[in-house]
Amino acid sequence: MCGIIGMVCKTNVNQSIYDGLTVLQHRGQDAAGIMTCEDQKLYLRKDNGLVRDVFKTSHMINLRGNCGIGHVRYPTAGCASSSEAQPFYVNSPYGIALAHNGNLTNAEQLKKELYRDDKRHINTDSDSEILLNVFAHQLQDSGKMQVDKEDVFDAVASVHERCSGGYAAIAMITGYGIIGFRDPWGIRPIVFGKRETDLGTEYMIASESVALDVLGFELVRDIAPGEAVIITLDGELHTRQCARNPVFSPCIFEYVYLARPDSIIDNIYVYKARLRMGEWLARKIRREFPDYDIDVVIPIPDTSRTAALSLANELGVNYREGFIKNRYIGRTFIMPGQQLRKKSVRQKLNAIDIEFKGKNVLLVDDSIVRGTTSQQIIHMAREAGARKVYFASASPPVRYPNVYGIDMPAASELIAHNRSDEEVARKIGADRLFYQDLEDLIDAVSKGRSKASQFDTSCFSGQYVTGDVTVEYLSRIEALRCDGNLNKQANAGRDVVGL
Repeated sequence: MCGIIGMVCKTNVNQSIYDGLTVLQHRGQDAAGIMTCEDQKLYLRKDNGLVRDVFKTSHMINLRGNCGIGHVRYPTAGCASSSEAQPFYVNSPYGIALAHNGNLTNAEQLKKELYRDDKRHINTDSDSEILLNVFAHQLQDSGKMQVDKEDVFDAVASVHERCSGGYAAIAMITGYGIIGFRDPWGIRPIVFGKRETDLGTEYMIASESVALDVLGFELVRDIAPGEAVIITLDGELHTRQCARNPVFSPCIFEYVYLARPDSIIDNIYVYKARLRMGEWLARKIRREFPDYDIDVVIPIPDTSRTAALSLANELGVNYREGFIKNRYIGRTFIMPGQQLRKKSVRQKLNAIDIEFKGKNVLLVDDSIVRGTTSQQIIHMAREAGARKVYFASASPPVRYPNVYGIDMPAASELIAHNRSDEEVARKIGADRLFYQDLEDLIDAVSKGRSKASQFDTSCFSGQYVTGDVTVEYLSRIEALRCDGNLNKQANAGRDVVGL
């Protein structure tokens, strides 16, 4: 999960891209980067850390130009490293930069092909650099001194032929403009919008619509699966479907946790989808626990608030804020290293004792992934005086790895893997555990105006929409996990990048 932005404006874009990245900070807290273009020259600033820490006044002054792309990153497979901060750049042909959200499932094969057949060297372990070089090589094959839209669309079509997995990307070609494109399944989200000014029409591409809202851009629509959108430096907009057989299968976990509630993804309001998740979950609780003795419903801040509120209303139970969040601690789900995630929970949340003392409490969270956070929060509720602690998850059990750009690639890390619901409840210390049914989750999301023919539910169902995920591939991905190395660093008291 990463956040990407691209803009072509009539004035300098550095401040707008910075502001947009701060809005997308929830999608990645490991590294940030901006690259701009002015008079055939590229200007780059990227480093580990939050947006506010990476960019100082001196950096912003140097990011000149009315065209640029930006990126916020968190590591998926592999360790956090400043060498993998984006955007990436290649000088041949034309000078091309790229920011990418997602994960290629055939990256290892592509890396070999790029070296052997295309004579291109990959300098990092990032599949984003691989995606950039595939795109650049296809453009280079045109053999032209000046790129045009037909060349770009042909290059994106070739990317779809060669690359598999989930990817939403924004590329910038020096002296030409920016290109946004999305994998043929539409797994990762990407939208584009426009803004009318006295100087003319300006365009923006971003991971989520909320970034457009904040900067005063009107949402035009989502980029369709397999589609490419070109915005030239002179403000021309071109779109084309570049995949042969696109199958619309967006990631359902975007609606559960990843996206901001004020975003609209694939014509679905994330906020309304989460409201329905709470309603559907409340109906299941009523079916399975008709004589429920719940005194109060308390959300785990922040992403579960919407679902918890509608759940409480549906059950006719009081809704209360029982945990206060320290907003200066990052999202624990995307922190690199299990020891760091464990340490951050106590720093992140503090219980309000009066809301727990002597009560039967239903805690609501958006999901249970590793279970470490849930276990500690339940312990905190009991310490605060709760008589009974029930736990509800707005999503089904996360039993399988995700390989399309979410940091849950190792089955051994997932608490629900090879465990029943009752076993998970005992493991996290809950008196009773309620999971959303997968069918209800799909219904809660698709009840909006989704045009999706299906959803990627791989982390819940184990069914991978790209059809190329094997047991061998999953084993290789698990071997790349660097939690062990990060834990050693944390235990040794050394600094860990990205925090």
